Amino acid sequence: MNIGLRVLLGYFLIVALAALLVGKVFVEQVKPGVRQAMEDTLIDTANMLAELAADDMRAGSIADGQFARRVRAVRQREIGAEVSGFSKRRTHFRVTVTDARGIVVFDSDGLDLGRDNSRWNDVHRTLRGQYGARSTRSDPLDEDSTVMHVAAPIRDGGQLLGVLSVAKPNRAMAPFIARSQLIVTRWGLVLMGAALLVGMLAAWWLSRQLGALRRYADAVAGGERVALPATAGEFGDLGRALQQMREKLEGKQYVEQYVHALTHELKGPLAAIRGAAELLESPLPDADRARFVASIAAQGERMAQMVDKLLALAAVEHRQRIEQPQALQAADVLADAVDAVRAHAEAAGIILQVRQTEPAELSGDGFLLRQALVNLLDNAVDFAPRGSTVEVRALRDGTAVRFEVADRGTGIPDYARERVFERFYSLPRPGGGSRSSGLGLPFVAQVGQLHGGRAEVRNRDGGGVIASLQVPD
Repeated sequence: MNIGLRVLLGYFLIVALAALLVGKVFVEQVKPGVRQAMEDTLIDTANMLAELAADDMRAGSIADGQFARRVRAVRQREIGAEVSGFSKRRTHFRVTVTDARGIVVFDSDGLDLGRDNSRWNDVHRTLRGQYGARSTRSDPLDEDSTVMHVAAPIRDGGQLLGVLSVAKPNRAMAPFIARSQLIVTRWGLVLMGAALLVGMLAAWWLSRQLGALRRYADAVAGGERVALPATAGEFGDLGRALQQMREKLEGKQYVEQYVHALTHELKGPLAAIRGAAELLESPLPDADRARFVASIAAQGERMAQMVDKLLALAAVEHRQRIEQPQALQAADVLADAVDAVRAHAEAAGIILQVRQTEPAELSGDGFLLRQALVNLLDNAVDFAPRGSTVEVRALRDGTAVRFEVADRGTGIPDYARERVFERFYSLPRPGGGSRSSGLGLPFVAQVGQLHGGRAEVRNRDGGGVIASLQVPD
């Protein structure tokens, strides 16, 4: 499981738990909150009606007096109100009045006249000077049939005449409670979805940043040329730290590798020079002396070329990208390379023939591309038989431009095909010529990779070799 998915699951778990906790608290508090508000309203109503009923209670006409008629009239009134989208046509409260003993003397519904209510909590507590209220099921088997009763004392001065109770079914508030709970639940789900979306975006961003750094590290470990990915914040700092570490480690390893390789390759020329020098210390015929002097000069030139080419190769290998690519014409790059090698070709008796070159534009480093083509042309001239033709051309290959150099030499032996791009690996020149530095083709390969392309060498039908350098246009 990748880190982005772990972060997402952890974040979602925290958000889900928080949402469930908060949602549970809010939803569970809706019902008691609404009922508390209803109870507060019933308290005001009961106390106001208790004052209005005092005169009829004192006169003994509470059952058929003015108060009773007004209460019954209210219950018959058509209200026709709209409360937050809910219709209210009639009142839902019930009024009962008990005497000082707790016996019902008035009931707006006419159901409990004469019943002893002194044991009910609303009447019982009020008769004792306390606040009385209760919530009782009208149907013992239905938990939603509860009715709230709130009582207030009816007094004549300091004398307690009776108790007035106002009752209202809790289910009258059910639509408001259900809607409030639905709204809380709905917005809770919206917030949870938004939090999940934010978590997904954060996890995606985190996974993307880490994935870019991981791919960069894998590419570096594989020896590829890759640029530091664009990352933000602390990931950018981490990427720059990785790049600095890479440069320092690569620089150290690079120097160690090249010192070892150069030391190994210089042993041969140095041994030849030492041997020739020792022989020159003794008397020799002029012909032998001239031959040994020429050998020393040739080996010295070989070492100089090896150092120069090694420095050029090192400079290319150490670069990660073309910093300022130029718009180039393939024909111009090819013509410059041919002009640079023409003297070498004429001295070797080789004809350089530029075949039909397609108009093609590419982007890159003109100097490096020219030098790579010079290396290919030098190789072709060295291996081509005297009097033969080396053909060069540039052509478009899909979205790339391919330079080709073809000769009619002996070709590449099977055992050498996989090694021609290795550093310091070279084949003997025809006619007993000395080996080259073995750095020309590796330089060409590095230039190709630096431009996002590749170099190839293959045997040609009818004899010879076709060397190509392909770069994106």
